[in-house]
Amino acid sequence: MSTNTALDANEDGEAMNQKEFLGMIDSLLYLTAIRPDIQFVVCLCARYQASARTSHHQAVKPIFRYLKFTPELGLWYSSGSSLSLRGFSDADHAGCRIDRKSMSGTCQLLGTSLVSWSSRNQASVSLSTTEAEYIAAASCYSQLLWMKATLSDFGLNVRFHFLRDHYEKGDIDLIHVETQNHLADILTKPLEFSVLLRLRSELR
Repeated sequence: MSTNTALDANEDGEAMNQKEFLGMIDSLLYLTAIRPDIQFVVCLCARYQASARTSHHQAVKPIFRYLKFTPELGLWYSSGSSLSLRGFSDADHAGCRIDRKSMSGTCQLLGTSLVSWSSRNQASVSLSTTEAEYIAAASCYSQLLWMKATLSDFGLNVRFHFLRDHYEKGDIDLIHVETQNHLADILTKPLEFSVLLRLRSELR
């Protein structure tokens, strides 16, 4: 999706065949299970499936073209990967044009392999960028804790970096990542194609 594209309800636009649009969205949502690089734009378009307009259809078609030319992409899990957990979180403050809620994007890696990710609107309106980022970080941390507990149930010794409440105990390591290297950026906003390609290469 172009960084200049801004979807909204567009109630005055021409309505399109709802069954056709729902079928397109359902197919794309299915693919997000192995293609995190399309998670953000698919979830964005899915918000309008109940009252789709031609503008929403025009936003969906490039996703299929992108998938057509990148059939070799997917997730790769190496047997030699380490058991260290890492998490990335990002937020697009007031990114939703309808209700001004912020978008949270999180991804969690086991060693070098991406194993969990999400791209969703936050439940309430954040009053600042800091608040939006904090909510996203808390969500990422919660997922890492769950993953750590799950791996521990299998008797695996896991070390990982997580969030704030235990920081003073030394349990948490918070690391600032520059925007151009931030993996979760791909889950929160439209990106320049060159940036998308670079971040996508890290989501293996």
